[in-house]
Amino acid sequence: MRTVRVKRIYDPVDPEDGSRVLVDRVWPRGVSRQRAALDAWVPELAPSTELRKWFAHDPQRWAEFQTRYRTELVDSPHLMELSALADSGPLTLLYSARDTNHNQAVALAKMLSAT
Repeated sequence: MRTVRVKRIYDPVDPEDGSRVLVDRVWPRGVSRQRAALDAWVPELAPSTELRKWFAHDPQRWAEFQTRYRTELVDSPHLMELSALADSGPLTLLYSARDTNHNQAVALAKMLSAT
């Protein structure tokens, strides 16, 4: 069984995080690379600029966002690598958005749990 967590990059590092992967397109403001304690930063897993702007963290667009985002990632080698990483142990997907319920890391975690 996979253990995939979702966490804001601003939250403290926890030994139970396992592999820590940032899935934002842009480096988060105010976070040093040392403090981030990342195993990987994969900006290619972030939604396209067009999708991100359309979504604008509007909860009413959440379901459609997830569908469009999943379509963007079809056959993504980065998603396949992330899936393999999730198979090898605990994985924490990191994001910087303020909305903790409606963001790409939450959507990615759902995708990884479904595979």
